[in-house]
Amino acid sequence: MEREILDTKRKALKINLNEQIYGTFAEIGAGQEVARNFFTAGAASGTVAKTMSAYDMTFSDAIYGAEPSGRYVSQNRLQRMLDHEFGLLNERLSGEKYESRTFFAFANTVTTLNFKRTNEPHGWIGIRFQTEPGGLPNEIFFHVRLLDTDVNMQQRVLGIIGVNLVYAAFYHFEDPKLMIESLADNLTVGSVEIDLISVKGPAFGEVNNILLNLYLIMKDFSAAAIFDAEGHPRQAKDLLYKKDIMILRTKYGQKSNPNFNLFNKATEQFIRTNDVEPGNLSVLIEVLLTNVLTDEQETPDDIDLEAVAKRAEDMCNTGNLVIVSNFTRHNRLAKYLDRCRPKSVGISTNINNLKFVFNSTNFGENYSSQLLAYVSDMFTKNVKLFAYPFMDKKSNTVITTCNMPVTPEAKPLFDFLLVNGYITDIKDYSEEDVKTA
Repeated sequence: MEREILDTKRKALKINLNEQIYGTFAEIGAGQEVARNFFTAGAASGTVAKTMSAYDMTFSDAIYGAEPSGRYVSQNRLQRMLDHEFGLLNERLSGEKYESRTFFAFANTVTTLNFKRTNEPHGWIGIRFQTEPGGLPNEIFFHVRLLDTDVNMQQRVLGIIGVNLVYAAFYHFEDPKLMIESLADNLTVGSVEIDLISVKGPAFGEVNNILLNLYLIMKDFSAAAIFDAEGHPRQAKDLLYKKDIMILRTKYGQKSNPNFNLFNKATEQFIRTNDVEPGNLSVLIEVLLTNVLTDEQETPDDIDLEAVAKRAEDMCNTGNLVIVSNFTRHNRLAKYLDRCRPKSVGISTNINNLKFVFNSTNFGENYSSQLLAYVSDMFTKNVKLFAYPFMDKKSNTVITTCNMPVTPEAKPLFDFLLVNGYITDIKDYSEEDVKTA
């Protein structure tokens, strides 16, 4: 049975008419679009204790403290805003008048498209809220990329998604999947990307943040999710900006751990060939949401997200960063990472994946165009592929780029990539490494 989706005004009005819900709105960048929706819906005095927007950095620093990084559109800035505003609610609003209220502090820090259209519009949006009067606070925050090419549309999107968050916090917190789905209510497809979400607090005691971020991918809110070694969701650019990135691709249904011996050799080659400076290397293990590296992806209903989350947690426990994605092709991964402006990228991959790409019989018409698009998307991003050797049990032969079968249409391009070092074999491996690859 499909749920009823309220329009933005009705959501805001329902919150305004709820005598328990009361709090503040603090917004930096893109105007005060969320608060405006509550004011124009009517009866806002029942919900709004305060609205504010500290645009000037001096004012902002005086209220929330200076940002050591100098970045005001950041997760840390959002957390400072939530801490300050929620603290003031409890400090200033006490007594019989407020005994039945559940307090909330909503905050966002956003940059929309600038006048010269040279920036990347994005922002952090969050809410700290109680589910019962006097109760311990809960928190939801997420990162968005604003995809419209018009500033007014971006502001409108921000206003809608802010109302959706406040509504979801109070009416959908018991159903995390519905909570996530509702964030896109009344938004045009393609207007926003939500690439990170995090929740905490007593209302979310059983909620797995890794699983929540995988659900974002399955609902097409984002293409990938990145987690640090502790399993916390992170924004890709925060971890990977101007880094030398080395990636090992794995499949979620893989029974055993990856062959770290071969991967370590690939990483050593990457460091040498790319002159990676000490401290600038970021190593990621990728967990693919599909068990086949082809276009024949499994449907969302076929994928066990809890198994994927467990695989991601296991890989985090190896001490590495982990990326979960549905990038069946290497070039899609390369395009995604290019957003982070990395210094260089190395991808460690099984030779069988290259065999698939450079075999025209695996594709339909326009193979040449598809192959050129693949190569362009991949190797114009300063990417190198490091190919795992494979033991062909039928012939008892180790397959490398030297003897890998390549169809005639692809052979000249494949040779060009080999000669120029875009694709290379992993060197100095042992026979045992090949047997376990």
